Amino acid sequence: MKKSIREFIMINIGLLFVAAGVYYFLIPSNLAAGGISGLAIVMNYLVPQIPVGLFMLIVNVILFIVGIAFIGKGFGVKTIYSSIALSSMIWILESYFPITEPLAGDMFIELIFGMLVIGAGMAIVFLNNASTGGTDIIAKILNKYLHVNIGMGVLIADFFITLAATFAFGIRTGLYALLGVIINGFVIDNFIEGIEVNKQVTIITTKVNEINSFIINVLGRGATIYTARGAYTNEPKDIIIVVLERREFIKLRNFIKEIDPKAFITVNKVHETLGEGFKSLIS
Repeated sequence: MKKSIREFIMINIGLLFVAAGVYYFLIPSNLAAGGISGLAIVMNYLVPQIPVGLFMLIVNVILFIVGIAFIGKGFGVKTIYSSIALSSMIWILESYFPITEPLAGDMFIELIFGMLVIGAGMAIVFLNNASTGGTDIIAKILNKYLHVNIGMGVLIADFFITLAATFAFGIRTGLYALLGVIINGFVIDNFIEGIEVNKQVTIITTKVNEINSFIINVLGRGATIYTARGAYTNEPKDIIIVVLERREFIKLRNFIKEIDPKAFITVNKVHETLGEGFKSLIS
């Protein structure tokens, strides 16, 4: 229950980021930087009577049926909600918090900040096993079946929408839109990677029992202990290996400083950790 509530809250935070980025940065500058939102911007330009939010809702209904078929009901339910919520958020912003001109008056600035906000929001939604709908569903399918990075999947799926933007708004705006798609892909992958990075810590110490007790009882983690032989001294040494989150590593490092200042520690980044205590293999 707690996990479901947390996911629901995080999905909505991510969607709010995406909605704000699209409405306040992209739409005023006609930056159709991929996605159904980008296609909706083009359609709104061609047929102003169709609101961006309404067009997104219609197209997303079609695409999330495809998502349920290929990815599963769990993903589909969250995506259905996300699609409706995102379209509704943009529709609400259009109705109650309208903007009539670009915030900065500089297309490049609008693009950079817009894609940073949108990419961060999309990454939050992806991390909670959902999608913002639209071409993100295609990206998730590519990720599941072809192991294509989600950011690259978004780039592939959105490329053709930027071509439509080029025909509608001209080559300059079209190229900006293409640049936005590329930036979005990198932002998503790096944001996800940054959140999921853990630390693999290798510790050579004479205080094995104390440190192992701290890892298990204070940090709530497991560890592996094995015996090796020092190449210089030829003496046996106990080595502890443990995978920790960043905050946990800081606590462990401070503890080791206090009880064994002569300990030898190496730290490696782990970009994804699956299993007990971390992300489930089943999700």
